[in-house]
Amino acid sequence: MITEEHLYAIALRECSLIGDINFQKLIRNFGSAQEAWKKAKKEYSGTEGIGRKTVSDIGNEEYLKFAEKEIKFCEKNSIRINLRHLKELPFLLSECDDAPAILYQKGNFDDNLQKISIVGTRNMTSYGKQFIGDFFEAAKLSKYISVSGLALGIDKEVHEQSIQYKIPTAAVLAHGFHTLYPSKNKKLSERILEEGGTLFTEFNSSRKPDRENFIQRNRIIAGISPSTIVVETGFGGGSISTASFANDYNREVFALPGKITDPYSQGCNQLVFQNKAAAISSVKDLIDSLGFNLSKEKVAELFPYDETDVQLTDTQETVFQSIKAHPQVSLDDLAQMISVPSYKILPIILELELLGKVKSFSGRQFVTI
Repeated sequence: MITEEHLYAIALRECSLIGDINFQKLIRNFGSAQEAWKKAKKEYSGTEGIGRKTVSDIGNEEYLKFAEKEIKFCEKNSIRINLRHLKELPFLLSECDDAPAILYQKGNFDDNLQKISIVGTRNMTSYGKQFIGDFFEAAKLSKYISVSGLALGIDKEVHEQSIQYKIPTAAVLAHGFHTLYPSKNKKLSERILEEGGTLFTEFNSSRKPDRENFIQRNRIIAGISPSTIVVETGFGGGSISTASFANDYNREVFALPGKITDPYSQGCNQLVFQNKAAAISSVKDLIDSLGFNLSKEKVAELFPYDETDVQLTDTQETVFQSIKAHPQVSLDDLAQMISVPSYKILPIILELELLGKVKSFSGRQFVTI
């Protein structure tokens, strides 16, 4: 549901010096985009790091008119407007300091499923194509969402293989929903939506696919998933930036190594050499590292349910006792309570669920059993 808060959020974000980080500072100080819009120009001094020049654009009626047009465009085209401060972003992405204040969405996205970001060069070789095919074949029984950038080459292959194997896929765009770049992938974008996938962009309908947008887009691809796989890339390729963002966000990065003479393996080899990515030795090992082969039966063998024998690890005990003391605690509150990022808590909660110690409810709330 689109509200007045969405209107003011779009207008506020449109101001020339209000980027995602300054937007969050204003929200923390004023409580909402609407209040920041009304008060920040006069009361900015209470917001750390915000000066008079930063707020000089706030209150401009032209931005409100733009926001009204943007909302009409979104309503007409079935576009959802997700606001970070209303906790409407995918949960892992929302943890990033520079997460987008606004994320526009077409299609469906099940945030409960595991996400895997897979990126690479537009100049895909048969080696990269073979790896992607082998990966999707090996992971076909797993439930997850693939994430990529809808570019030609590796991205296109990832989305197409996802559709072939009935895996939901999310494409992150570097422009607004008024267009589709590259135009060759327009039909693919439509198929993604038809097959239950998602299109995301942080850019409003006035934003064209400018060069700088693609690097900015890559942080969303990295931030939305706990793991990023770089298939093929050259030195300085765009996928290197995606891997760097993933490193900054303390996420796992895997790279497909290749011959040192192959130009589109050199970037991957460099990531491995610089300890910025784990080398993929085989598809099987990659699948194991991602946790896809840990079915409930196999995990249950690792953590057998027996009231007399089960002994929780220190980390499991901390999470269990915190949930026990605060029934129906939310994931965000739990993360704040024990000072551990939510993406690190989720695997522990899964272990506790399989042990029969914890039960989860919709809205990411938990109780002990």
